[in-house]
Amino acid sequence: MSRSPSDRIAGNLKRTLAASLLFFLLLRPVTSNWMHLGLSGTSPSLTLPPPPPPFQPKPPSTLSDQAPNAGLVTLTAGLSDLQQQMDQQQQQQQSHSNQMVTQGSARAICAALPGLVSRQIQVCQAHPNTIQSVSDGARKGIQQCQHQFRNERWNCTTKDDQNVFGATLERGSRETAFIYAVTSAGVVHAVTQACSLGNLTECSCDMERQGLPAPDGWKWGGCSDNIRYGIQFARQFVDAPEKAIQKKPKNVRNLMNLHNNEAGRKAIATLMRMQCRCHGVSGSCELKTCWRTMPTFAQVGDYLKQKYENAVQMKPTKFVRTMMQEKMSSKELKIQSVSSSKTKRQAPLGKTDLIHIHKSPNYCVEDPKKGILGTSGRVCNKNSTGSDSCDLLCCGRGYNTQVVRHVERCFCRFVWCCQVKCKTCVTMLDVHTCK
Repeated sequence: MSRSPSDRIAGNLKRTLAASLLFFLLLRPVTSNWMHLGLSGTSPSLTLPPPPPPFQPKPPSTLSDQAPNAGLVTLTAGLSDLQQQMDQQQQQQQSHSNQMVTQGSARAICAALPGLVSRQIQVCQAHPNTIQSVSDGARKGIQQCQHQFRNERWNCTTKDDQNVFGATLERGSRETAFIYAVTSAGVVHAVTQACSLGNLTECSCDMERQGLPAPDGWKWGGCSDNIRYGIQFARQFVDAPEKAIQKKPKNVRNLMNLHNNEAGRKAIATLMRMQCRCHGVSGSCELKTCWRTMPTFAQVGDYLKQKYENAVQMKPTKFVRTMMQEKMSSKELKIQSVSSSKTKRQAPLGKTDLIHIHKSPNYCVEDPKKGILGTSGRVCNKNSTGSDSCDLLCCGRGYNTQVVRHVERCFCRFVWCCQVKCKTCVTMLDVHTCK
C-alpha cells in the first residue's frame, strides 16, 4: 500500500525534528563537572560494607555437668575453640580491611557520580578508592580559592548546583585560570598525601632514593611524598574532559585549560622541600636523614595567587600557533602577550604561569546572565588600603555603616574544682557594607 505525499512529508518532518533534537542534546553545554565532587563528595556511594560484628566467644559449658575426669579435657577443648573463633574473627576483619570497593560496585559507583566524562569513569573504575582523594582535592581547591579571594570583588562564589562555579567557567578569564590551577593542584596534594599515609593500595612513599648517600654526608631516608604518582593520576583524571572535548587541535580554550591544569600541578612540584632529622649522641648531627615533603596547601594557594596577579593574557591565534609549535614540551615558551596598556611585548611563559584569553568582566555590578553577584552588601574595611578597603571593594559607590552589638565571654578564670567562670562582655562595633 503506497503512502500519500502528505504522509511522506509528515514522516520526513518527524525524522528531521528527531534528528535536530538528538543533535541539540549532543551539543548542549555540560551542566556539571568533576569539581562538583568537592561539594557533594562521593558518599554515600563510596562507603565500605559494614564491618563484621565484634567477637563474642561462645559460652563454655560448666564443669559440673561433666564427668570429674573430663574437666581438663573440656577446658583444653574450650580454649582450642576460643582460639579458633578468634582466628576466624581476625581473618574476617583482615578481609574487610582489604576489601575496599569490588569491581562490580565500582562500575555502579563511578557511573553514578555526577559530572564525569567517559575517560574519568574509566579511571574511577580502575582506581575506585582514589576517587575519595579526588573529592578531597576538589574541596581543598574550592576552599583555598575562597580563602585567597575572600577580600576581592570576585570572591570565588560557588553554586549549589552541579556546575559549582556557574558562568565563570564559561569565560576564559584569569579567574577561570586560577580555578583550574588550584583544583588540579588540590587533586595532586590529596592523592599524594593519601599515598604517604598508606590509605591507597596502588601507591606508597617514594622510595627511589631510599638509603642513597649524598655529597654532604647525609643520606636519603624517611617517607618522601610520592609526588610523581599524584601528578600522574591527576593528569589522567583532571585533564580528561579537556582531551575529550578537544576534537580539533586548534581549540584554544581547551589548550588554555590544559596549560593551567599543568601549572597547578607544577606549582606543588616547585614548592617541594627537603626535611631532615639529625641522629647522634646528645642531639648531635653526626648522621642526618632527609626526605622530600610537600608544602602545605595554603602555601600552594599563596603561590598560585601570585601567579594569578601576574597572569598573561594571550591572543587566541598566537596562543594556538605557539602551543602547536612547541607542543607544550619546552621549559620556556616565547609568546606574544597583551599587557594592560595594550602594548605588545615578548615575554617568557613558564610552565607554572597562568594564562587567559579573555579579560575579566566588571564584578562591581550584579549581572545574573554572566553569573556576577556584584559587591553590594559586602562587608568592607574602612581603614584598609588593600583590596578589602571600602574604596576598592565598593567600586566608588560608598558604604553604609551599622552599629552592631557584639556579645562574648571574657575574663575567664578557673575555680577549684572544677569550673571555668567567665564574665559577659558587650562591645559595639561599626560594620561597613557596600551600597
